[in-house]
Amino acid sequence: MADMKKEQQREELHRAIWAIADELRGAVDGWDFKNYVLGTMFYRYISESLCNYINAGEVEAGNAGFDYAKLSDTEAEEARQGLVEEKGFFILPSELFCNVRARAAQDENLNETLETVFRHIEESAQGSAAEGSMAGLFDDFDVNSNKLGATVAKRNEKLVKLLDGVNDMKLGDVRDHDIDAFGDAYEYLMTMYASNAGKSGGEFFTPADVSELLTRLGTVGKTQVNKVYDPACGSGSLLLKAVKVLGPDGVRVGFFGQEINITTYNLCRINMFVHDIGYDRFDIACEDTLTNPQHWDDEPFELIVSNPPYSIKWAGSDDATLINDPRFAPAGVLAPKSKADLAFIMHSLAWLAPNGTAAIVCFPGVLYRGGAEKKIRQYLVDNNFIDCIIQLPSNLFFGTSIATCIMVLKKNKQDNKVLFMDASRECIKVTNNNKLTSENIDRIVDVFAARREEAHFSHLASRDDIAGQEYNLSVSTYVEAEDTREKIDITALNTEIAQIVAREQALRQEIDKIIGEIEG
Repeated sequence: MADMKKEQQREELHRAIWAIADELRGAVDGWDFKNYVLGTMFYRYISESLCNYINAGEVEAGNAGFDYAKLSDTEAEEARQGLVEEKGFFILPSELFCNVRARAAQDENLNETLETVFRHIEESAQGSAAEGSMAGLFDDFDVNSNKLGATVAKRNEKLVKLLDGVNDMKLGDVRDHDIDAFGDAYEYLMTMYASNAGKSGGEFFTPADVSELLTRLGTVGKTQVNKVYDPACGSGSLLLKAVKVLGPDGVRVGFFGQEINITTYNLCRINMFVHDIGYDRFDIACEDTLTNPQHWDDEPFELIVSNPPYSIKWAGSDDATLINDPRFAPAGVLAPKSKADLAFIMHSLAWLAPNGTAAIVCFPGVLYRGGAEKKIRQYLVDNNFIDCIIQLPSNLFFGTSIATCIMVLKKNKQDNKVLFMDASRECIKVTNNNKLTSENIDRIVDVFAARREEAHFSHLASRDDIAGQEYNLSVSTYVEAEDTREKIDITALNTEIAQIVAREQALRQEIDKIIGEIEG
């Protein structure tokens, strides 16, 4: 009952937050405006986080009633170095969210004020271990953009509303980690922006239900993993799901990811902070994962979860060095230049720990297309790296109705078979999309963990079975679909027909008799 009440409160909070965010944007496109709302939420979060951290320390030292927000900047400066070492950044009291907002309506140069504050926050980390985590976090918060208004006055008017609106979001105290209000609200807003943006939204955000399924598949039988990695991490929702599934102590070392889009890369790092992941526990890079991977010194990873872009172009055979790259060389062939899907698979496999699991969303074509992709599949199957292939329902993702699949990879399997699972009907319909319920996820994970065969749902195929099918890995090749057509009892049908014919004959005889009497 308490859980249901908490869920209702969460839903009410989210609806109120979305109403504020949607009203704030006015005529600005929601997809463009997301950086302002999410950036302001981040500014509020780190301000309150720093304040609470300092205040708690002072109270513990016997200084009851201390409030960092009311301290002078001169007094606060004394603590700068220590706070940067501990928290990764520093904010002067006058530049805290609460104080800037309090003066905002009277600040004719609010755009310049915010620009200066954001620059100071980023600069505070320069030369420290947190520099890489903080650099450029506010780059997409352009206070001088015409999207906010044609004049400075109009822009500032919008910025005042933005500060007030985010302040009105009832996010509670950042010390209350019970429902992780800041992180929850941040992800909720990203979900809403992604669903309204269509295709572009799907490129940066994996729905929570799919994220949970991938993470649970990758952590079966485990309460902890050393490191989590996503080679195409988007906004980081998949990386952070490990915390939800395993708990706050479930990831011992940290979170690692790479993202090619700089705006999404910034959103990912902000997402880490608002989920209370310390700057020293995540390493997110902005580069092309396939041609310029950034985590050679951090691999291997015990958990790899990913939803890489579907069938995008990559350098492939145009780059003569890639065929000798230790990630791709073992297969003896590169993924086609026009379809990088299996390049992401090979990259993930190469960086997977011996005791690890990789769960990766795949475009269905990679399971049956010929040419180089068939040769890569053969390498994966013959070397016993594929643990499971799961067919997902259609319409799970933003911007595409394609029924995708999940490929699960392991390096030390306990058998030499591949589990195929048809989960295409494991969903419910919510508005225009399908969604995996907790019951759907439980069933998929249970069958996966037990490697259990169920009629019309799952099948264990041997290496010889797969070779006999020309290394076609489509689930429908191995799991027979249930025949849902109405079954007809032929014997009963023949009996019924005979009765109808007999009745028809009797009626004819009665009609003939009546006609005979009339004519007589």
